[in-house]
Amino acid sequence: MFTSWIKQPPSMIVDLFNDFRDGSKLLDLLEVMSGQRIVRMFQSRSNIEKALSFLKKKSVNEKIKLVNINIPDLIDGKPSIILGLIWTIILQYHIEELASCLSFDSRQSSMESLASLDTRSPLHSRFRVSAKKALLLWVREQAGCSISIKDFKASWRSGVVFLAILNALRPNLVDLSKARTRSNKQNLEEAFHIAETELRIPRLLDPDDVDVRDPDEKSIMTYVAQFLQYSRDVPAQEEEMQTLISSVFIQLREYRVELDTSLPPPLDTVAQWLLRTEGALAEEQGDPQDHGCAADDAREKQELLKVNNPL
Repeated sequence: MFTSWIKQPPSMIVDLFNDFRDGSKLLDLLEVMSGQRIVRMFQSRSNIEKALSFLKKKSVNEKIKLVNINIPDLIDGKPSIILGLIWTIILQYHIEELASCLSFDSRQSSMESLASLDTRSPLHSRFRVSAKKALLLWVREQAGCSISIKDFKASWRSGVVFLAILNALRPNLVDLSKARTRSNKQNLEEAFHIAETELRIPRLLDPDDVDVRDPDEKSIMTYVAQFLQYSRDVPAQEEEMQTLISSVFIQLREYRVELDTSLPPPLDTVAQWLLRTEGALAEEQGDPQDHGCAADDAREKQELLKVNNPL
């Protein structure tokens, strides 16, 4: 799953444990996630030292925990060490960053202990809630109080929670009433397929990864974070669409004026008369209750039409 998460330019990872041994792919990943440029060295050990030094500097300011991660183990490609390092990077630069921007409705039953929270304040930063807890609260808010979500393990096995999140983000894509009558794997397959094809969320998991007695918590958290990322991107997309629509309408109005003023003779005279007439008819009239005034307005506009009539 971690290989699938990393597999994007500029670092195309084929073998997670071998590709990180020279340190260059690790530096690529840190650059992408942090947005900072990191100088490369010619030797593998130097690259890994650079990467760990970069993370340790972050650990002072942002409390990244590097436990039992050392250079020889990374050069040797030890799976447990590399997986632990990748999870640390995912948690800090992806999940933690997303969770820090979350805000919740304090009326949610899942947040009874935070009932006094300002409903639009960033929960994660104000209360120093862990990224895991903040992400879980977001999931509960999306799924609603009718679905019990206790963790990032067994609660997800049936696939219903994934479908509920999809339903919250895109209501027309999922029929939740059918989820209770299908198998776990069928629900999971539908959720992962819809997420990939409709929301463009990479398929980091397979049904067999989740429909087990003890699903991997880190894998599920990493995948669920993609849905949170999608939810943050949607408003911007809608705003861009509204801007585009407004721009199109402005252009249409400009084209109409240009068309009306650039007709060939004798249609140009007719077009100008129509524009003047539309303006005259659109002028504010007097008091409609004053019948004498209304009659005078009608006569004036009738005379205007006769005078300006080009035909």
